[in-house]
Amino acid sequence: MSSIFIAGQGESLATPTIDYPRAERLVVGNPQRLTQNLYEHPNMSCGIWQCEVGAWRIEFASNKQEFFNIIKGKVRLHDIQGNFVEIQAGQAGVIPPNFKGIFEVVEIVQKYYVIVEV
Repeated sequence: MSSIFIAGQGESLATPTIDYPRAERLVVGNPQRLTQNLYEHPNMSCGIWQCEVGAWRIEFASNKQEFFNIIKGKVRLHDIQGNFVEIQAGQAGVIPPNFKGIFEVVEIVQKYYVIVEV
């Protein structure tokens, strides 16, 4: 039997953290990123993430993936072959394990995210 409960502390109580992409990964700009982690579990985290316009290289580990839903704004995910997908408000995306490419914020973005490690 499982229990259903309210996860996390809610957006109004979450302490936001601010960071920037590492200099060696920057492609365009130096966007400020604001993360409100709403729930932590040993193999999962979820919350709300906001970011200014810019782009940087990303590399996901073989045991990590992310589901996200764009609340506002627009992003592009570019793979290393040069293909990209554009995801905007009202749409969702998944960054799979082992993904290597560029995360580009086209318009100031806010998203819900769920990161899972398997």
